[in-house]
Amino acid sequence: MTDLVVTRNLPYATGDRHSLDVYVSRAPGKPRPVVVFVYGGNWAAGSKAEFAWVGAALARLGFMAVIPDYRLYPEARWPMFLQDNADAVHWAQSHAASFGGDPSKIVLMGHSAGANSVLSLAVEPQWLAGVGMSPHDIRAVIGLSGPYTLSPLDSAQERAIFGPKTGYADPIHHIDGGSPPLLLIIGDRDDAADPRDSDAVAAKVRAKGSLAEVVHFPTLGHSDTQNALAITPGRPPGVINVILRFLAAQGVVPSQP
Repeated sequence: MTDLVVTRNLPYATGDRHSLDVYVSRAPGKPRPVVVFVYGGNWAAGSKAEFAWVGAALARLGFMAVIPDYRLYPEARWPMFLQDNADAVHWAQSHAASFGGDPSKIVLMGHSAGANSVLSLAVEPQWLAGVGMSPHDIRAVIGLSGPYTLSPLDSAQERAIFGPKTGYADPIHHIDGGSPPLLLIIGDRDDAADPRDSDAVAAKVRAKGSLAEVVHFPTLGHSDTQNALAITPGRPPGVINVILRFLAAQGVVPSQP
């Protein structure tokens, strides 16, 4: 990664899982839009180190990439990981300029469980309000292969994380028309997230007067939408092109040398 500046293990809060990594190109250029990427793992697995390749891919596209760790089950129950994600977004806004980023162009992106989390941050203002922000501070939200409807909870682990005592309700029930522009990308061969979830969320966002777009990829499965972020010879850049087009429509254009 000699073409990138990578800064690891920056604390955004005080716990053991409260650190993040930042990826940005060494090439000179204008301040870069900031993408905070929230990885998946069924709220029980994952680490920022596993997704270094995502940070590198986003940085090479011209973004400042921020990948936080956050508390996981069994330590965490809902909404602890959302509170962590909100803290990380606030850190990104507060520190972007120090790393060559543009704090006025914050984008949230998540895959799988991470997509559920970034949608929650977009449509439930209380989480960002807890760190002195609002969904209006976010320029766009991108969900990749998100399971947006968990109820009824169908596993013991989900019941432990999101059970009745937590007060959890699916993000679709919080949509009120105040969310930032939303792009949901889903593969029709997804065996972990129902593609109809993305359609239902987007339909309600639009019905409430906000912008939402769904793009289906007929041949992609659950992990494929995330794997498509890697620029690999011979792989069509369809997912990346959809993301860049959508962001450009929101005035978010990556900085190139």
